[in-house]
Amino acid sequence: MFKNILVPTDFSDKDSHALDIAVKLCSVEDGKIHLLHVIEVIANTTFDEFKDFYARLEEKSFKDLNKMIALYPERRADIAPAVIYGNRAQEILRFANENQIDLIIMKSHRIDVEDRAQGWGTISYKVGILAQCPVMLVK
Repeated sequence: MFKNILVPTDFSDKDSHALDIAVKLCSVEDGKIHLLHVIEVIANTTFDEFKDFYARLEEKSFKDLNKMIALYPERRADIAPAVIYGNRAQEILRFANENQIDLIIMKSHRIDVEDRAQGWGTISYKVGILAQCPVMLVK
């Protein structure tokens, strides 16, 4: 069905549910799932000022991504870990465009119908509105 799926993660519990769905949907041989973590860069600083800090975050991120991938030894699709830096919503969208993603699957929280404005600034909302491909939000 979908051959090239993006699953952004911040390593919360609901991200594993999004990856479960991606593995089931990307059951086509030669399918690929991109498991992406975006490290937010500290505003008003240069990358070099915190180079060691970012290197440690990247190393830990790859370890955590590989732990998630290890939960799926019997899969038909390839799961590729990726870590990038920048604004999370912008980088997810850029990655999706550059890698010709067919579908983005990501977690989203429930919106309180009494206070709907609270969900408008979330990453999942921004990605859902601005992505050039379908987006599945998992709750």
